[in-house]
Amino acid sequence: MSDKFIQIQNIDQAFQTSKGLFPALSDINLSIAKGEFVSLIGHSGCGKSTLLNLIAGLTTPTAGVLLCANREIKGPGPERAVVFQNHSLLPWLTCYANVYLAVERVFGRQENKAQLKARTDAALEMVGLSHAASKRPGEISGGMKQRVGIARALSMEPQVLLMDEPFGALDALTRAKLQDELLEIVARTQSTVVMVTHDVDEAVLLSDKIVMLTNGPAATIGEVLHVPLGRPRNRVELAENGEYQRCRKAVIDFLYTRQGHVEKAA
Repeated sequence: MSDKFIQIQNIDQAFQTSKGLFPALSDINLSIAKGEFVSLIGHSGCGKSTLLNLIAGLTTPTAGVLLCANREIKGPGPERAVVFQNHSLLPWLTCYANVYLAVERVFGRQENKAQLKARTDAALEMVGLSHAASKRPGEISGGMKQRVGIARALSMEPQVLLMDEPFGALDALTRAKLQDELLEIVARTQSTVVMVTHDVDEAVLLSDKIVMLTNGPAATIGEVLHVPLGRPRNRVELAENGEYQRCRKAVIDFLYTRQGHVEKAA
């Protein structure tokens, strides 16, 4: 397994603002292995979403290069699917139609309608939403909407799943349920996942590697923590696990001791 499936090399990202050039990210260097689950964590404004958008190809870096499977990332591509915090579903389409749209976009030229339907059905079944296929987003809960967003992303059979705080707007119980489901889905699909989160427990539970960003402006990678916990993972069992507690403490120490002045100034 290549440990350099995604390569982020010497990345700087600056944005033009009314007050001049704002340096969001500075000298970002990171390698992600195929099948690895990586969380990006840090205080608000540290550029987590900016880095995710660069991997997605939604923005272009000011300096440096990003590679996926040894090809430069120069824009969005079907091998990289994105799940946002606000599910981004089309409200006038059913859950089925929202997923089918993505399937048709990626596979429409080489597959017939029966095959496209089978892909759509399989994606909805994977997230436990076959029963809600004919419902529209306004008729289902926030957690179900997020599942449709995940189904849509997975239906594209992406090599990389990019998630920007996908559970951030959900209540604690729904969030925990979807985290557990995501663990199962990723185990089945073997996708490479990069996820932005503010939640320390979420990062430790889900990740193989936690990338901690320093405070902005000109944020950079302060520390990379490897999470040596076996899979499958059980949240109840991990609550008493010494390695889990060590990882959790390391992230909290980074965020609230070494990078804590942002919170104090707020």
